[in-house]
Order: sequence, then structure tokens, then C-alpha cells
Amino acid sequence: MSDKANQIANLLAPTVQALGLELLGAEYLPAPGGATLRLYIDVPGAEQDSRAVGIDDCEAVSREVSAQLDVEDPISGNYTLEVSSPGIDRPLFTPAQFARHLGQKAKVALKLPQDGRRRLQGVIARIEGDSIVFVVDAAELAVAFDNIDKARLVPDWAALGLAPEKPSGRKARPTDSKPGTARPSSGGQANRQKPKQPAARKPRAE
Repeated sequence: MSDKANQIANLLAPTVQALGLELLGAEYLPAPGGATLRLYIDVPGAEQDSRAVGIDDCEAVSREVSAQLDVEDPISGNYTLEVSSPGIDRPLFTPAQFARHLGQKAKVALKLPQDGRRRLQGVIARIEGDSIVFVVDAAELAVAFDNIDKARLVPDWAALGLAPEKPSGRKARPTDSKPGTARPSSGGQANRQKPKQPAARKPRAE
């Protein structure tokens, strides 16, 4: 996570925990005209066999953290808040989360090139000090955790019984979604546009 995303995640984690959920991490994506703050939540590890994050969980977290963000004001300007379940290709934000998924494959983007590459895909072998050790092309590669920009699991679609079928020749049209609506996504996602002045519910002119 970026420093800004890490700051916001640390600020909001107790609020999410009070709702009986875990804040896995945050993504902060600044852009002209307004940033996007994306939160990934999950049920606690002990409950993952019995339930999964749903749209109601995402909406509850969205309401609570929206109120907190209005008070704490960690983001200047307009922004859009998104709250989502991790999905099958869950993002990994901490060494502890990498440790939970030893033996699984992950794709990783690096902040600085290592061995001439900025991206890699390999099996998470172990945690070694401040580094994550991957098996890439049958060789081990230790990557400093601080040099990891983004990481996600790579699902084993065949093992999940979700191997893609051969294309039928027709392309499905994507479903449009609008800010301010909640929609399910791998368990659930709430997407809400949060202007700097929520009472007006319109972005203010900068």
C-alpha cells in the first residue's frame, strides 16, 4: 500500500473491526477531478468457513467509515469510496496475509525493478525476515516486502471447477454501474461517491 492508503487503513481498521469484520487493506488512487478510495474487507479468519462478506456488510462498512472520514477528513478534495470483498483473486497487503496463503500463486507488481523485472508471478514459498520468498520459473526469488507495490492471488480456476469455457463467438456486453449504487462483486461491493461536503451530495468547485 502507499503511505496514504496505509494511513487511511490504520485510521479505519478499528471501525471495521467494531462491525465484526476485518479491513484487509486500502487502495488510494488519486486522479484529476477526484480520487478513489477502495477498501477491501473480509470476515475474521475463524468465521470464513461459515460465512462470507455480502453486500449488506459492504454497505454497513460504507456508512460507518463515510461518517468517520467526514469527521477525520484525511482526504482533501472530492473522492469516491468503494467497499468490496476480496474476491477469489484477493489482494495481499501485509506479510501476515502472504503467510496465510503459502503454496498459492500470486502476481506481484514491484515499486523498483528487481533482476530486471517490475512484475512477477510465482508461488508464495515462505516469509523470510522482511522479505517474501517466491518460486518463479523453478527458482527462488526473495522480494523485500517494502518493494511490493501490489499483489494478488492467482486463482486455480481448474481446482475451483471454474475453468473458462471455449468462447462461443458472442461477446457479452458489460453491465454499466453508477456511483452511488451497491452491486455484488465476488461476495459484495458497495460503491458510493463521497464529495467533500456530504450534506450537499455534489462535488464542490475547487
